[in-house]
Amino acid sequence: MAGRGLTRRELLAAFLGAPFALAACGQREAAPPLPEGEVVGASDGIGHLIRDGLRPEPETWERAGVVIVGGGVAGLAAAWRFLHAGFEDFVLLELEAAPGGTARSGEEHGVVPYPWGAHYLPAPMKENRALVTLLDELGVLEGSDAAGEPVVAEQFICRDPEERVYYRGRWYEGLYLHAGANDEDARQLQLFNAEVDRWAAWRDKQGRRAFAIPVSLCSDDAEVTALDRLSMGEWMRARGFTSERLRWLVDYGCRDDYGLGVEQASAWAGLFYFASRMKAPGAESQPLITWPEGNGRLVRHLYEKARSHVRLGLAVADVRTVVDESRRVGTPAAGGVEVVAVGRDGRGALGFRAEHVVFAAPQFLTKYLLKSYREGACPSHVAEFEYGAWMVANLFLSARPRAGLGFPAAWDNVLYESPSLGYVTATHQRGLERGPTVFTYYYPLTEPNPRDARARLLSAGRDEWAEVALSDLQRAHRDIRTLTRRLDVMRWGHAMIRPRVGFQWGGARVKARQPFGPVHFAHTDLSGVPLFEEAFDHGLRAAEEILAARGLPSETMR
Repeated sequence: MAGRGLTRRELLAAFLGAPFALAACGQREAAPPLPEGEVVGASDGIGHLIRDGLRPEPETWERAGVVIVGGGVAGLAAAWRFLHAGFEDFVLLELEAAPGGTARSGEEHGVVPYPWGAHYLPAPMKENRALVTLLDELGVLEGSDAAGEPVVAEQFICRDPEERVYYRGRWYEGLYLHAGANDEDARQLQLFNAEVDRWAAWRDKQGRRAFAIPVSLCSDDAEVTALDRLSMGEWMRARGFTSERLRWLVDYGCRDDYGLGVEQASAWAGLFYFASRMKAPGAESQPLITWPEGNGRLVRHLYEKARSHVRLGLAVADVRTVVDESRRVGTPAAGGVEVVAVGRDGRGALGFRAEHVVFAAPQFLTKYLLKSYREGACPSHVAEFEYGAWMVANLFLSARPRAGLGFPAAWDNVLYESPSLGYVTATHQRGLERGPTVFTYYYPLTEPNPRDARARLLSAGRDEWAEVALSDLQRAHRDIRTLTRRLDVMRWGHAMIRPRVGFQWGGARVKARQPFGPVHFAHTDLSGVPLFEEAFDHGLRAAEEILAARGLPSETMR
């Protein structure tokens, strides 16, 4: 296992590959000292205490109509929906000192804010009504076009150049590596694009698209769901897609959105990545909306709306439904639910008595937090949810690296021969072309077994991950070490749901979405694909379920 105590060569071989490690460690110049920095975020200590049985009994109880468990995008979306309905009898509990989950951002050390996770949002199509409403509320839209599609204000669309890829000493435009491609590569790329176009045009008898955002708008027709039963790699081979460049592009897409390789992600997920963002066959993918802090800008807006209802630094340790003793033990009754929370140090237990709960946390936490699940009623579908591990590093640079050969600096900068996803530049959207900047570097751990991925993630500390990031980026930016004045690391042990083969349409998602008495579930994992739009959609759905249950029905925003 890679981690502390390894030589630099062993560390780089474990995370960047043996050939790269040999080349990097064979260089004569000694590497300068690592820049200062720390591991930030993700309070896993209290989480492990709760996992291991911390169940305090509070001395103080408060009352709330609804308790929202979790301040990620789904929890914040539920709060936003309640407020739109004029319902304010709720409280949102969030473990971390800042809300947002994997969409959170930072601003402590940079010249601009910067992301710690999700960093863009494809412009929504008109069918995604709630998201259009949110973006309009943010001032991102400039009305709609003749077809009723929302028009995004230019300053929020990712500036050109948007992306480039580094290959053997040179930068190239875009993500598909045209350099060195032969006629067969070109033929296969054309055929692949034709397949994507076919799926973008596909409609079922109800007029539903095969792939749409949010997933709740997708067709469940057998022709579509059959794609979930084989890997994207198998799907490609069956159609003769053997081009190395095409395979790399598709594998990059799967790693980028899912933290899975092309042989792990289902063909449904692989095609979703390409087809769901297209309005029509032959059309370009929807333009990307972004800010320096990425989706942290959306989080900030949602949080500002609900701030008076949010309690930060409180970890939910127990959720117990009120039980009618005349019924089967563990069966939720209409009497409500009790929620117990503790501070991040495991002390100061506080109780909440409510009529309903929005459980806006990942499904894997239900077996620890829901008392009925802990005591034998945990349904089998919970075990079907698997989560990928990611490392994100923010590098704070005193100046820009020297310009390399080829295509100029872009927003998204990808290294073709690296297991990482490269980096995005936080200052790009502001048009700051010189001076200090922030590079956000992403590294998904794609082991087939998610436990192995988490173990490898946590086996390396801040210094080890800093060495990996700097060594990886040094292949494209020889001066990256001397320019990096600080490097912080975020280790996401359960970063995102993994749409492996058989999960998307295997039934677990549908079962997990059903309320458990007064507990209503809302999280991006219920869609099988880890996107802002999915978390937002499930937060709205759960809130609307509760509004209806409380006799406060309102027209759906979804």
